[in-house]
Amino acid sequence: MTPTDLFGYAGTAASVTAALVMVRATWQINTAGVWKGEAEAQKSRADRLQSDMDEIKERLARVEAQNERLVALLTSLDPAQLPHLHV
Repeated sequence: MTPTDLFGYAGTAASVTAALVMVRATWQINTAGVWKGEAEAQKSRADRLQSDMDEIKERLARVEAQNERLVALLTSLDPAQLPHLHV
C-alpha cells in the first residue's frame, strides 16, 4: 500500500464521516422542528382549553348567583313550602 492509497482512503473516510455528520445534524434539526411544532400545537390547545374553562367558571358563577336569588325569592313567598332549599 502506497502513501497515495492511504491519502485516498483517508479522503474517502473523511467524506463518509462528513456525510454521516450532516445526515445526523439534518435529522436532529428536523426532529427538533417536529417537536417544536408539536409543542406549539399543544400550547395552543391548552390555551383554548383554559379559555373554555374560564368561560365555564364564569357561567357557573352566574348560575349560582341566579340560583341564590331564586331560592331567596321562593323562600320569601312561602318558606314553609321549601324547607329543603334553605341556603
